[in-house]
Amino acid sequence: MLDVLWQMTGLILCGVAWRQMKPAGLDPVNTRKVLTSLVYYLLLPAMVLSVLWTVELGSTTVWIALSAAGGIFAGLLLGTFACRVCSNNAPVTGAVILASAFPNITYLGLPVLEATFGPWARAVAIQTDVFACTPLLFTVGVIFAARFGQACLAPGEIYRQLLTIPAIWAAVLAVMLNLFDVPFPPIIKGWLSLLERGVVPLMLISLGLSLEWGRSRWKLLPALVPVVLLSLFILPTVVLGISTVLGLTGELRAAVVMETAMPSMVIGLVICDRFNLDTALYAAAVTVTTALSLVTLPLWHSWLI
Repeated sequence: MLDVLWQMTGLILCGVAWRQMKPAGLDPVNTRKVLTSLVYYLLLPAMVLSVLWTVELGSTTVWIALSAAGGIFAGLLLGTFACRVCSNNAPVTGAVILASAFPNITYLGLPVLEATFGPWARAVAIQTDVFACTPLLFTVGVIFAARFGQACLAPGEIYRQLLTIPAIWAAVLAVMLNLFDVPFPPIIKGWLSLLERGVVPLMLISLGLSLEWGRSRWKLLPALVPVVLLSLFILPTVVLGISTVLGLTGELRAAVVMETAMPSMVIGLVICDRFNLDTALYAAAVTVTTALSLVTLPLWHSWLI
């Protein structure tokens, strides 16, 4: 596990170094947008289609989604409670709730699970993402962001956002092909395989490009305590209990729990910007939880296996 994380860390540090050095004068923010757009619109949908076309869909898929959803709802509720206890203002509350409840399932979770457990674990990450995390982020998560932010949520906007997510459409197509037992032509399989190979390194480099820490961020540390406790310790424990009750065992249960133990997701920065939440606090949460996860993830792995 430690060897895997060091490999992942090397790619993340490539992104951090790019952010500092700006080779060819390329702005790190724009570079990250190009890389994430490539992954978001092309490479990740190709991986979703490739994996879900052939994976066995059944009760296990439901249990994976329910376990992940249980962790997210627990994060929303406990994050709200923690912010009330701390008397945080609305923009800080919204950022803390999102950072606590929604883990980095795809950008870090997918490569970590695949490298730790093997290629089969990609299906766990993708099913967790497209059947639980992404739909809840763009529905319940957006509702929370609008509630604590300063931007109005137009009627029907949530549904329009969901309909514009390429990975969701790829998942729908893959599930249909899977359920109707449509053969997977070798030429398409080879094409998708070439595309999906770029997902892991580009996602990790993009994550590194997103990490930043300046002197002004030190004052944000007290507000990050609930985020660290919830995202890295409490919510994985909740999901461990849920997945055990649902009958998941062994490496499958470990993979599901470790997905919840991932640091705060990067895409939350976009939602914070959209709804005028405390974006600086959210960015600090991503940086801190990502750094700490290099210690906590091996601990979870050793406890679960």
